[in-house]
Amino acid sequence: MENNLKQQITAYCEANHIPGFVAGVHHAGEQVIVAHGTANVTTGAPMREDTGFLFGSVTKVLTTTLVLRLVERGLLDLDAPVVKYLPDFALSTILVRHLISHTNGIDADLYFPDAKGRDALKTYVSGLASRGTLFEPGEQLSYSNGGMIVAGRLLEVVTGLPFPDLLEREIYAPVGMKDSSTSAEQAILRGTAIGHFPDPETMAPRPTNMFMLPDAWGPAGGTPIGTIADLLAFGRTHLNGGVSPAGARVLSAESTALMRQVSRDLQTPNSPPMGLGWVLYPFGETTVAAMSGASPGGVSILCVIPEHDLVFAAFGNTPAALMLQDQLLEWLLSEHLGVRIPTLITEVEQDVDLSPYVGTYRSDQLRIDVSIVDGQLEERTTYEPEDETQERIFTEFAGGNTSAPPQRYVPIRPGLFAPAGFPLEAFDGYVRLLLVSYHDVRDGQARFRNGGGRMTRRA
Repeated sequence: MENNLKQQITAYCEANHIPGFVAGVHHAGEQVIVAHGTANVTTGAPMREDTGFLFGSVTKVLTTTLVLRLVERGLLDLDAPVVKYLPDFALSTILVRHLISHTNGIDADLYFPDAKGRDALKTYVSGLASRGTLFEPGEQLSYSNGGMIVAGRLLEVVTGLPFPDLLEREIYAPVGMKDSSTSAEQAILRGTAIGHFPDPETMAPRPTNMFMLPDAWGPAGGTPIGTIADLLAFGRTHLNGGVSPAGARVLSAESTALMRQVSRDLQTPNSPPMGLGWVLYPFGETTVAAMSGASPGGVSILCVIPEHDLVFAAFGNTPAALMLQDQLLEWLLSEHLGVRIPTLITEVEQDVDLSPYVGTYRSDQLRIDVSIVDGQLEERTTYEPEDETQERIFTEFAGGNTSAPPQRYVPIRPGLFAPAGFPLEAFDGYVRLLLVSYHDVRDGQARFRNGGGRMTRRA
């Protein structure tokens, strides 16, 4: 397996301008970690097996595990309203469960308060008073950074400890994540990769201008840093019913299983069923519990496949590495494990009425205008920052790419569309997230658009 991983990683990185990549697999008691390329093109530091990197949204599974640990101690109730613990929380109908199942509807996915230090999460939660929700809690499923950040603040309030301290004490230590940290100050003491973005003219990788997001985004993935070995140890803990590789009981078997139970399913290929923390990707009869994570110029992924006793983790230091992660996951399933990956989109309907989907859809600082052009849907996405701070942080996070050309979509069936020019087999794996779906058609108009697992609402 090691040689095959090396060959695939080397070939893909060299063909697609990816500076560095590191991946690890733990399967049936055997573990292999493979690194390739450069961690930082400015310094020329090599990407090593033990190079650290930002976890990004993989952190959401760590945050969820923290929540369940406190539920087991009786400090939190999943079915209690958030206001029970945060009396000043403005969105009073949201339950604790909604926060970690991405069913809360908080409309703050691009809300970046530049808050640091002990009160960063408190500042974030206070700012939600002016933002509202996209839908009633539990009504829809929409990937939610805001929900995880509020969950992080709940953890701080009920324990009296800052989120970074909780993460280190309650997750890093018992799991055995000895090389993980929560700050750039700690990460600088060891080898750490930075992100890169492709130069628009040459496609050569250029370093990010921002290493991490503000502290306010910690529980959603803004600040935790660690290694592939550490992520594999965390994945093995979930693989082993909540017991870490070192033998520590991190979570009960019941809570570990609960995180992998479907809590909401939109029944559409582009939005896989959601557990608690985990996204549950169906590959035929095999379910992959996964979470990917974007950081400024980098992408990570953690996958747990319980029925095959396998954990897969990877990081690449440019956004294009996401496609390599998808390729490696499909290879592990089909070639290494012998899992048959069925075709996700088997047929395309003709003469689909496009009119229910035309209109303008909005979410936090985002506008999507949908029209019909040459028998296809055309989407124009506009970022509308509310102030200079939001614009500065998001622009750096996106590598300066805050606008996109119009995107055409071809109908697959009513309510489901694929980006034009893609072969349908491209969507069998993780890239199914590129499909777009529309939901809740009333009086001939869809109320919601779902792209990348995120909802926007008809304006």
